[in-house]
Parts: sequence; structure tokens; C-alpha cells
Amino acid sequence: MKVNSGHLTYCTNIHAGKNWTEDFKALQKNFPAIKQSVSPDQPMGLGLRLSNEASLALANQATLDEFKQWLKDNDTYVFTMNGFPYGEFHHTVVKADVHTPDWTTDARREYSIRLFRILEQLLPEGMDGGVSTNPLSYRHWFKTDNALNEARRTGTMNMIEVVKELISIYNKTGKVLHLDVEPEPDGMMETGREFIDWFEADLLTLGIPEISKVFAADKAAAEKMIRRHLNLCYDVCHFAIGYEPHEAVLKELAQKNIAVGKIQISAALKANLQKTAEEKAAIKKAFDIFNEPVYLHQVVARKADRDLLRYTDLPEALADFENETVQEWRAHFHVPISIKEIGLLSTTQEDITEVLRLQKNNPFTHHLEIETYTWEVLPQQIKLPITESISKELDWVISQLA
Repeated sequence: MKVNSGHLTYCTNIHAGKNWTEDFKALQKNFPAIKQSVSPDQPMGLGLRLSNEASLALANQATLDEFKQWLKDNDTYVFTMNGFPYGEFHHTVVKADVHTPDWTTDARREYSIRLFRILEQLLPEGMDGGVSTNPLSYRHWFKTDNALNEARRTGTMNMIEVVKELISIYNKTGKVLHLDVEPEPDGMMETGREFIDWFEADLLTLGIPEISKVFAADKAAAEKMIRRHLNLCYDVCHFAIGYEPHEAVLKELAQKNIAVGKIQISAALKANLQKTAEEKAAIKKAFDIFNEPVYLHQVVARKADRDLLRYTDLPEALADFENETVQEWRAHFHVPISIKEIGLLSTTQEDITEVLRLQKNNPFTHHLEIETYTWEVLPQQIKLPITESISKELDWVISQLA
């Protein structure tokens, strides 16, 4: 829906579905009630998540036309898509395979291009459209610096191939589509700093000559094209886990003319561990409730000297819970954004309010998307019925932006 600083939606990766048939049934079942609750009198946007299998089905023109008619009948529109998880995302062990296949593969490149071709047909006139994606790969798959650097280069070149497709679409239709790269804990890019450094040292260095050659453009024009079609996806949960200073990161992005394609509005878990032994034991039990087997729940701990200690998953962190140098934990578990306290644990809701304040006062993107994909694995005490949960989160963001 249109809000005072852009378009707000929720990501449909909260709905379980193996294929387009199941995805569409979930939308038909849940979306009308959500829209009636939060946007009864104006069109409501939809943040569409399609697996590779679902994208192949929706690429069929008849199927796509049916969906376009449903969008029209329900007064909704698609302006952003989540292209991070390629395969199944519910009812299976996902963990690091959320990156599979990564950007070193043809499969990831072709899947992303397919999503953009679908979005090109769905996007309303006069709007830009984005597809968020993973940050090249999962860094722990690469055991040497040479392997990591080679994967970084191959992945970057595949992203440049997608940028070429988006330039061609723009030249043909005038529609601005952008690939929104999402830093993630333990991704090849996991912080704002790493994304900015990659953008300048890798993407522009490799991309400008390639775009100049293909589109017969000078260096300045080629750079402008890259900046238009490759943006940052600012996932608030991921940036909060890394204790990143939101205002400083966004200021540097603006100074360097690097666009933010989308804010993913999401919250993580956190706790102050400067407690008595008894209190710490209770906090450990509280974190253990969130130790579920489907998704990665990386933990970033901040030590007394302000250095960060990174754990690849919650079990590894729990095994080191008695580390006396650690003062605070932040855990990658997308909890409902409207909740500030969960028993003995807190959430990073304050990071969301800060980012939304910055967006409200000086909008830096047109796209805002709530992403709480963990609904199915949430502890029962904080799990509302799904349409009620989504509506509550949308209402909370609207109130923050009012």
C-alpha cells in the first residue's frame, strides 16, 4: 500500500508452499482478510516470493495472466520480489542451503532473470521494481582465500549478466528494475561495509568495462546503468545483528550514490549477558526455545572490548554460552516486529524504529517489506493466527510512519 514514504507490503515467504499451485492457494486463502484489515479502501502491494519451481510455472503466460486478473480483482499489485531462497523454504531443513545454488552457478543467474521477466509484466506503470537476492554465496563453503576470491569474481560476473538484462528491459520499456543484494550473517557479504567495498572494488571494476562494451557506452554512462540496476537490500535484522550504525551506513551509501532498493523490516533476538549466574542460566534456556532445525540462526556476540564474536548457528553459540568475555548476544531469528520483549529476551525493534524514522524524515527507498518468514517455527506463546500476525505487523509499521 502507499504510505507517506513509499510502498509497504509483507513478504509472502511467510506462507508455506512447494510450488505455484500451493503459493497461489495460500494467497487466495489469506490475502483478502489481510487487505480488508489494513488497506480496505486503497490498493495493497504484495511482496512475492517464488521458488525456482514456482517461477517456472508462473512464467507460463496463461498462468501469469490468471494471476494478473486475481491481482486486479483483489485491488493489489506486485512491486518487489524475494529471490533469495531458490528451493523449498518450509517443511524441510534449509540452513545454509538457503544459498543453494549460489551466484557462481548458471542456475542462480537464470532464476533471477526469470523473476525479473515476471516482474516486468506485473509491475504497475510508473513504479520501479526490485528482486532481492543472496550476497553471492555462503562464505564458509570456501576453505581458501583463492577459492573465496574466485567465487566472488564468478558471482559478480553473473550478477553483471543480470544487470545487462535489466538494462535491455529499461531500453525497451522504460521500466526501472533493480537487483537488490542482501547482506546476511556468514554470507560472502555480511555487513554494510563489506557490501560497499564489494560494490566499488568488484562490481564497478568488473562491470563498467563489460557494460561499456555491450551497450557502446562511455564509462560514466556504464557506471550510471550499474548504479540504477543493482542496489542494496537493507534487511534491518541482519544489520542489527552486526551492531551496525544505521544512520552512518545510510549516510555513506548516499554519499557514494549507492541506492537502497528495499528495506526488509525484520527483528532479531538479543540479550544483555551481564547478569548473575542464575539469570544467565535462565537466559540460556530462553534462547534454547528458539533452537529449531529448519533455518540458520547465526549469533553475533559483542565482547567487553567491543570486538564481535560470530557463531554460525545457535547450537554452536549455546555451547559457548559461558564465555566470560561476552556481554551481549544478538541472534538471527526473524521474530514478529511488533514485539519488543519476549520473556527474558528482547528484540531489535529499536533498530527498526530508527531505520523507519530515517526513512520517514528523508526517504532513501520506495520499497518497504516486512519479512517474518519464521511464523511456522515460532514458539507458541508468541504465535498469532497468520492473518492476524501479518495484519498486526503491517499496522505497527504504519503507525511508526504516521
